[in-house]
Amino acid sequence: WGQSKAPGDMGWKPPFFTGGTAEQKSRRLAVELANGRLAMMAIIGMFYQDGLTGSAWGDWANYTDSPLRAFENELGVQAPVGFWDPVGFTKDGSTENFKRRRSVELKHGRIAMLATMGYITPEVAGKFGGLCAADLEFKAIPNGLAALDVVPFLGWVQIFAYCGAIEYSAGLGEDAWGQSKAPGDMGWKPPFFTGGTAEQKSRRLAVELANGRLAMMAIIGMFFQDGLTGSAWGDWANYTDSPLRAFENELGVQAPVGFWDPVGFTKDGSTENFKRRRSVELKHGRIAMLATMGYITPEVAGKFGGLCAADLEF
Repeated sequence: WGQSKAPGDMGWKPPFFTGGTAEQKSRRLAVELANGRLAMMAIIGMFYQDGLTGSAWGDWANYTDSPLRAFENELGVQAPVGFWDPVGFTKDGSTENFKRRRSVELKHGRIAMLATMGYITPEVAGKFGGLCAADLEFKAIPNGLAALDVVPFLGWVQIFAYCGAIEYSAGLGEDAWGQSKAPGDMGWKPPFFTGGTAEQKSRRLAVELANGRLAMMAIIGMFFQDGLTGSAWGDWANYTDSPLRAFENELGVQAPVGFWDPVGFTKDGSTENFKRRRSVELKHGRIAMLATMGYITPEVAGKFGGLCAADLEF
């Protein structure tokens, strides 16, 4: 809270790390921040894995009571995270709910892949000639979010009518709710991809899921960047109104994400709040580094001999 000390300055000067140039000191502080962030992630992972398996690096096979095990062999369970459901959507173990969510995931992924290509293609290959509507040429329609204000009402009607026709022809959600179709089965068999062995089909479906997930992340990133800079790959320098720019040269702003504040803690631009949060981040990071080493060291180097307390050996 005060003005006399920098964030994280507890008054102790560790030997071998107090000297050096300003650049060296800045680099050491950046390293401490990065290591502290990694340690905070690591210790939470250790707590979670210890609680589930009885060891900070316990075998997932030891946790036999999890309802998630019902889905760990489904399509989309891929390295490095395996079956990943941090929010716990599947903790009820319901196969019906899983099927519905898988159908939704596939459809969203397909739309996102088309949308991502729709952003990229006009920039690379150009636009159609001719008219999209009366007095509206294709080349006059801007790329990205700006097109939303240009497409005429009847154009939106056509888009929604086409989507409705696809859903109707596929059974109005039969792939999500019914028993006769697999998730994502809209009745269309794309050429060159329908044949092959069961293993090849399974691999193609896994590829579709992975690409769809990537495209969902990509299109949201394009929307966000377009909204801020006016282009799906616009220069951050074009967004001059952001309060985040007050902190983009602070310690901890590192590649590949740069200044990363997805929750928007710093959107008020307050330097006082930033200093307080930086101090908290440093302290949490230091505690997490010690805790992580406290988990690892006894397993690697063993424990002290003697008593810790009465009737309690180390």
